[in-house]
Amino acid sequence: MKTAVPCYYHLDVEVSPERVGQVSRILAAHLKYWDLEPLVKPVCGSAELLLKAIDEHATDKHTSIEMWWNGQHLITAVGDNDQDLRPDLDLRACLEHIAAMSDGWGCCATDTGSKVIWFSQRARAGERVPLVPMAPAPDLREGLQVPRETPVASLAAPARPADGALEDAR
Repeated sequence: MKTAVPCYYHLDVEVSPERVGQVSRILAAHLKYWDLEPLVKPVCGSAELLLKAIDEHATDKHTSIEMWWNGQHLITAVGDNDQDLRPDLDLRACLEHIAAMSDGWGCCATDTGSKVIWFSQRARAGERVPLVPMAPAPDLREGLQVPRETPVASLAAPARPADGALEDAR
C-alpha cells in the first residue's frame, strides 16, 4: 500500500445521468491505484448519491470532486455551484446515507455561496495500513559491577534457640 506519499485527485464534471456512472468508475480506479480497494464501495456509493441528487435538484450542474489520502483517512469532497440547492431539504436522504456509510462528514459554504459536502473514511488497522516498526528501546549501556567471587562469611556455630524453645518442642 502506498501510504508514505499523500495522494490527491481533482475532477471537474458537468453532472448528467450518464456521467454519474463514469465518475464512479473514475473514482474507483483511483482508489484501486492507491491500494484502497476496500473503500471503493462506500466512497463511490456516497459520491453517486450526491451526484444523482445534484443532477435531480440543481440548476447549475457543474461539480468538483476531490479526494485526499493521507495514509490514515480518505476525504472525499463534492462541491456544487448551485446556490439554491439546500442540503437540509434537497439532499437530506443523501446526507443520511453518507452519515451512515462514513466515519465523518460535513457541509460548508464557500465564498461564492455554493457548498461543499465532504465525508471521510478511516483506514482500519490490519486492512489498509501497514504497521510501523517501533524503534528498539534503549538498552542499558552501563553494566553493573558484580564481583566475580562473593566472600563467604566463615561458618559460625549454629544459632542458639531462644530460651525455652527446645523445651517447648519436646
